[in-house]
Amino acid sequence: MDQVCKHIADIQEIKVADELACEECKKVDGWWVHLRTCQTCGATLCCDSSPSKHMTKHYHHTGHPVASSAEPGEKWLWCYEDESFVEYD
Repeated sequence: MDQVCKHIADIQEIKVADELACEECKKVDGWWVHLRTCQTCGATLCCDSSPSKHMTKHYHHTGHPVASSAEPGEKWLWCYEDESFVEYD
């Protein structure tokens, strides 16, 4: 990884989605565009292009700073707190 924020640098093992569905959208029969996985607790939630923006709400509610893409073939991390982005192998 290149120069990244401490939150991303501290991640030892990247959590992956258990299921390709937004946990919160499923509860209310909502829909999503893309999925993200919280690197603190493993929750898989929808992105900001989705109507409910559950991952951003999760960050504001919990303070869990880093999410990864849960989309097949995408390998990147985003830190909400530091607005830091990094791709990984």
